[in-house]
Amino acid sequence: QVQLVESGGGLVQAGGSLRLSCAASGRTASTYAMGWFRQAPGKEREFVTTISWSGRVTYYADSVKGRFTISRDNAANTVYLQMNSLKPEDTAVYYCAAAPQGRATTRAYDYDNWGQGTQVTVSS
Repeated sequence: QVQLVESGGGLVQAGGSLRLSCAASGRTASTYAMGWFRQAPGKEREFVTTISWSGRVTYYADSVKGRFTISRDNAANTVYLQMNSLKPEDTAVYYCAAAPQGRATTRAYDYDNWGQGTQVTVSS
């Protein structure tokens, strides 16, 4: 089992940047694929980005491609989400998740560990 704690959310103006962090605890955390999902008020949770256990494979939702970057530091058991050129439509609670199979995956049901979420609000 892996425990996940997100941080770094907040309020930012459109066009600004934020970096989210996800600290993972657990002996095998570095072998998990990691992902970020988000859920806006009144909307379903949606995939944002994922990274394989090695960091060599990443996928992004079309809505964030070119603006967001996922990375990981396995020595520190931490995953990062750098968000640039933020838009009001990026406003959501962002969740970090861990998938035990290690391969980057866009499917929420592949993830069996979830953080509590961190709020990101982008003002226009």
